[in-house]
Amino acid sequence: MSPTIALAGGGTAGHVNPLLATADALKARGSGIVVLGTSQGLETDLVPAAGYRLVTIPRVPLPRRPTPALLTLPRRMHDAVRQAGVALRGVDVVVGFGGYVSTPVYRAAQLAGIPVVVHEQNARPGLANRVGARSASVVALTFSSTPLRARHGRTAVVGLPLRPAISDLVVLRSTQGGRRQSRQAAATRLGLDPTAPTLVVTGGSLGAQHLNEAMTAAARSLPAHAQVLHLTGRDKDSPVREAVEAAGLSERWVVLDYLTRMEDAWAIADLVVCRSGAGTVAELSALGLPAFYVPLPIGNGEQRLNAQDHVASGGARMVADDRFTPEVVTSSVFPLLGSDQLVTMAGASASLGRTDAAEALADLVLAQVGA
Repeated sequence: MSPTIALAGGGTAGHVNPLLATADALKARGSGIVVLGTSQGLETDLVPAAGYRLVTIPRVPLPRRPTPALLTLPRRMHDAVRQAGVALRGVDVVVGFGGYVSTPVYRAAQLAGIPVVVHEQNARPGLANRVGARSASVVALTFSSTPLRARHGRTAVVGLPLRPAISDLVVLRSTQGGRRQSRQAAATRLGLDPTAPTLVVTGGSLGAQHLNEAMTAAARSLPAHAQVLHLTGRDKDSPVREAVEAAGLSERWVVLDYLTRMEDAWAIADLVVCRSGAGTVAELSALGLPAFYVPLPIGNGEQRLNAQDHVASGGARMVADDRFTPEVVTSSVFPLLGSDQLVTMAGASASLGRTDAAEALADLVLAQVGA
């Protein structure tokens, strides 16, 4: 009889995308799939779009300091654990990816005696997964430097499960012919020259205002042989378009506020200027793409840690957000385009990337069935 696997995670695409990649790997091996999330995260759109039914559990944030919400936490957590327990009936293994939904699911699984596999995407683990690791049978990590271990079970480094579109691109780019084919097709869709060294600038779906401003302030120094694909973030494109037009670069500096097929950006890229979320770092290293990381300056510093291995390999460079200036773009970013140094960085990136994380994680999950 085929096992049933429950996968819990949500809030951001960084949690949901590896969840869905793992679900696909498990489904391909005949497993039944249950996905648990909240009604407020991106999972409400991404999970149904991927063909899976989403079971929602109440969102229960864990206060990091004393607040009035702390008084109602026990009752709210009890209700969420109870609902998660109902959703886990008949489930053989739980896989958690973090986010608000994971904590009550981990607790419900523990109460029901269901094995738990925790996957931590970031170099600095989140609170939910730190809780889950206390009773997990397996803790799977994206980065070997992540300070999270299974207290009583196994800890393994598997990498980050990649979206199918990215996995397919990895395979296509593994040959010179496939690399040329994917680059040409992406260039045609994006209105770019497939032969020109290409810089991709992206701050993620929400964009990064500082990256936009620093890049466009340096636009006039873009080398004549190079081109830029600039993904500004939702509703942040107008000032960038105006700056590019003023610099007379509209034909070589393509501006989009959002790109649904992000794999097209990676297929055309020779160098990427971006934040360093775990998903971005994993995708760029898997594809062998050099990066110039500008970590998000807020949060708990996980973006800086996420990029450290890629930078240490020689495949990427990193600069703090407050030091990413137009002068840095002119002196350190643009000169890489078309250079021998960029070729060396690409080789270092390719040596670091993990492309089999979804299958490796599926192996660990299925090993828990009946364990």
